[in-house]
Amino acid sequence: MKTKATFYHAGCPICVSAEQSLAAVLDTEKVDLEIVHLGEQSGRLDDAENAGVESVPALVLGGETLHINFGAALADLR
Repeated sequence: MKTKATFYHAGCPICVSAEQSLAAVLDTEKVDLEIVHLGEQSGRLDDAENAGVESVPALVLGGETLHINFGAALADLR
């Protein structure tokens, strides 16, 4: 069974770099990765907030929210 992972970002250079780094190292045989660009998919802001995301880029992995770096506060994307 694959672990569900969602990577939330806003398209900034910090976010894009983190996305590329994560995509390169995550084992797709074990992890089902969804990439959500909140700048383009603003309808997913509530999903991110409900998952505990406070800033992007962030990875929600198996229900645990990991803030990777600081590109933008989630509140700034609303």
